[in-house]
Amino acid sequence: MARGHGLYRRWRWRFLLTILAVGGALALLGLWRGWREHSQDRVILAAAQRYGVDPALVKAVVWRESWFDPRAVGRAGEIGLMQITEPAAREWAAAERLPVFVHSRLFDPAQNTLCGTWYLRKLLRRYAATDNPLPYALADYNAGRGNVLKWAKGTAATNSAAFLQRLGFPMTREYVTAVMARRECYRTEFPPRPPDESGTGSTRPHIPALRPPPPSPIVKRHG
Repeated sequence: MARGHGLYRRWRWRFLLTILAVGGALALLGLWRGWREHSQDRVILAAAQRYGVDPALVKAVVWRESWFDPRAVGRAGEIGLMQITEPAAREWAAAERLPVFVHSRLFDPAQNTLCGTWYLRKLLRRYAATDNPLPYALADYNAGRGNVLKWAKGTAATNSAAFLQRLGFPMTREYVTAVMARRECYRTEFPPRPPDESGTGSTRPHIPALRPPPPSPIVKRHG
């Protein structure tokens, strides 16, 4: 009887220690996830303010594209927080008149979010004649303009609900709906700024002019 009671006590303590260890690990994981999800807020907000795009949308795209990893590299050579391709990067660099631009500079979070936000603005303007440009712009960002033009036929050319039903790639449909839903979650994180102390009522703080960052090493993918 005494031996059985001792075994029970040892088993109980081991069980309690296991519960505490698992609970502590989950708490640390939650803290790390929370830190990571807010780790790029400053550069996201700066890029959104520069180009007049909803910061919640920019953050939702960063979340879906890289989960806030500035060193992420895609299978087709997309890089950084917003997974920018080299053609898109060069188009942005030309529009901003950046000298001696190289694609690998977009591993810098500030440069990457500026480029990606500029491109998002371009896509939103491209579909401004629709009832809601956002699904079209996100589908374009994910699958390219050629596919959007194939799907945007008939009523789907201007009706976003019809367009979503016509998306030919299940992964693109999931991408668009996921980013739109995440945007709603992030909207509470970026409330409108109050008028500044100058009395002008400006809600947009000064954003410094673009300057090319120092060269960064080109990251090569293995395997």
